[in-house]
Amino acid sequence: MARKKVDITYISNPTKRKATFKKRKNDEPAKPEVWPSDQGVKSVISSFREVSKLEQSKKMLCQESLLRKNLIKAQEQLKKLKTENRKKEMSLLMSQYFTIENNLENSNTVDLNDNSFLADKNLEEIRMKIDMHQPQEVAPTVEKGGETMYLGDQGLVNYHVQGPETNGDAMPNL
Repeated sequence: MARKKVDITYISNPTKRKATFKKRKNDEPAKPEVWPSDQGVKSVISSFREVSKLEQSKKMLCQESLLRKNLIKAQEQLKKLKTENRKKEMSLLMSQYFTIENNLENSNTVDLNDNSFLADKNLEEIRMKIDMHQPQEVAPTVEKGGETMYLGDQGLVNYHVQGPETNGDAMPNL
């Protein structure tokens, strides 16, 4: 939709004049920023020239090597996405097996093997989480002439551990 033509005249009301100025000012494109300055460019070029030729060419790539590098990255990303999609697909199949929407007789062996692998991996993760949350039994450390506290079935029991004799400057036994 086209705008109607605006007559450009002096606006006598100062508040309206300021408001229209602000509206027009916001519509104007910002002035381009010149970056970097000449001095900045010269300093970057001089620092680049100070580096040895081997270091200069180390990170320079020709078009072919750059494309190969990007292709390898894209292939790795594609591989990760494929495995992630396959895991999601197997999780969906597994949930369908549990809800009896899909029976095992219609599945092919590849799907069943992948499902078995996924189930084993999930069980392994569950076992690891259970092991992390269970308290760890730690063997007590024995120091020279100190006492060690054990937590047994009957509660806390003090055992005195006899170590080699120490001189009088050592810490007293508690």
